[in-house]
Amino acid sequence: MAVIHRTTMSPGKLELLAGWLPLRPWYRGGSGGPQLAKAGGFRLDDPEGEVGIEFMVVTDTAGDEPVSYLVPLTYRGAPLKGAEDGLIGTSEHGVLGRRWIYDGAHDPVLVEQLLSLLAGRTTAQDQNASDAPDPTVEVLGEGAGVPHGLTGPGTVTDTADASLVTVGPFMSEGPVSTLTVSRVLLDGVAPAGDGAGRRVLAGWTAPDGFRRHGVFAHLAVSEG
Repeated sequence: MAVIHRTTMSPGKLELLAGWLPLRPWYRGGSGGPQLAKAGGFRLDDPEGEVGIEFMVVTDTAGDEPVSYLVPLTYRGAPLKGAEDGLIGTSEHGVLGRRWIYDGAHDPVLVEQLLSLLAGRTTAQDQNASDAPDPTVEVLGEGAGVPHGLTGPGTVTDTADASLVTVGPFMSEGPVSTLTVSRVLLDGVAPAGDGAGRRVLAGWTAPDGFRRHGVFAHLAVSEG
């Protein structure tokens, strides 16, 4: 169970993301830097209780039109070997001490728990409360289910609006599938090239105060 600590982080998450987001190929803002506000999201539990997992939505109002980004985050008590490309930064947590914060698309714990969510084997948790499921997060499916034994990430490829994460039974023979993590969120719109598979839909709050709801992740399952 994820425990939400009511404490400080220095630097804060939005401060770290303000320096990291403009370096992403899916960033839509200008050269003046983002103006970020937390807009929603949810959490997943690490079964081992070691890694914090948060799917954070931030809205940037610096440009002509606001843009909402999904940033899956993991919080670790030590560096994750081999995930240097996914490191967003470090922060001092008021209770837990130094935390290494990663773009979760590069973290196997987040990827495997997202696959579990898509398979219906785990439940999304409230972003701001301990031990509180979030019933607004939906998992919809078409075609093949999510087979057991999928792990990842294999490779992570950023596009103009998403991150494509390869997942598969990498230690044995079997097809490799693509897990699409949305980055630029669109209200009610499925990812480009969407077909059979399973998807996670969740909500966030736009700057006008209205709730939006869209695809956070989509798994296209390879048949063989």
